[in-house]
Amino acid sequence: MTISDLPPSALDAAVRRNAFVLTAATAFGGSMMPIAVAFGGLAGIYLLGADKSLATVPITALTVGSALSTIPAATLMARLGRRRGLVLGAMPAIMGGLLAAYAIIAGQFWLLAFACLFIGASAAFNQQYRFAAVDAGDEKARTRALALVMGGGVLSAVLGPQAAIFTRDLFSPIPFAGAYVAIALFALLAALTVSRFRDLVTPHPRGSSHDRGRPLAEIARQPRFIAAVLCGVASYAMMTLVMTAAPIAMIGCGLSQSDAALGIQWHVMAMFAPSFFTGRLITRFGKDRIVIAGLGLLSACAVVSLLGLTVWHFWGALVLLGLGWNFGFIGATAMLTETYRPEEKGRIQGLNDFLVFAVSACASLLAGLLIGGPGWGFINGIVFPVSALALGALALAAVTRRTFPTPAP
Repeated sequence: MTISDLPPSALDAAVRRNAFVLTAATAFGGSMMPIAVAFGGLAGIYLLGADKSLATVPITALTVGSALSTIPAATLMARLGRRRGLVLGAMPAIMGGLLAAYAIIAGQFWLLAFACLFIGASAAFNQQYRFAAVDAGDEKARTRALALVMGGGVLSAVLGPQAAIFTRDLFSPIPFAGAYVAIALFALLAALTVSRFRDLVTPHPRGSSHDRGRPLAEIARQPRFIAAVLCGVASYAMMTLVMTAAPIAMIGCGLSQSDAALGIQWHVMAMFAPSFFTGRLITRFGKDRIVIAGLGLLSACAVVSLLGLTVWHFWGALVLLGLGWNFGFIGATAMLTETYRPEEKGRIQGLNDFLVFAVSACASLLAGLLIGGPGWGFINGIVFPVSALALGALALAAVTRRTFPTPAP
């Protein structure tokens, strides 16, 4: 059954049901990354010793795996449907989590990094949850569904770090391996949950004659598209840069592994908790203002980080970082939906996520190189010019918007 076959009341009910299914799946699937991020760099230090320059390679591998999988994820779901695609997308993390645990037990750093590629691949499929939430319904319903699904990350903010703390010594005296077993378990739970999703649009198999819409270059030339992508990339990349470096910086300042894990927990909670009302804020104040607020919060995070090195400075900065990511990234995602037509969504969503994760992969690798060189202060200083660049693109898009009309949804 397609959207056109459903009466409006049934469509609204189906959209709401899907949003709740995706919210639960986000809680499980979203729990993988806080674990991998909290302990990825620390596991790298454990396996490498004193050399911190390569310690964040496992975290970089997560983002590289995501970047390489974004377009395949979007293409797979366009051909098989959301439900099948999302279920299959959880499989790499199951394998990757188990392989990562074995790599730590065996003392194989590069095998750990290789395993993280698979975990990152599943994270790319998890990013499609937010797009699956906006497949159907009017703009108000889609905005609220998007916010609800992103709000599922609040649960992952609790589940992920707490699971990391309780499972990190599962294979004592070898640390961290148990946490990666927890990642595999969360991936399995996400697959079982998302199998209850109901496809509301018909997939397009290879060779079908459906309209593919405008050429990609034409869509990408829209100032609104450029602004949406740049704001999304800036929000995600700066969040990745600071978040990746934070646990290593905290340990370097004499804080404990539990402090680092709890810092990531507060950060992830701040990333997703506002999602319950971000949709309403977007409806009331507009997408652009919410994105501007997000970029401002990212800059506030950098300011707090530069003011001190106590646990409260780290935790406060990580909370602001999460809030900034929420407003900036969700606002940019909502902006992106204005720039494509239904038949173009698979290509545009895949391209957007590829750019987001490719730049974020560079940011996570850069974090490892910089934390052992110029240091924590320099890393936070990068946030200011990047935020200014995104704001400039947003301002330019606002000025030229009447010249480049938004395509009809």
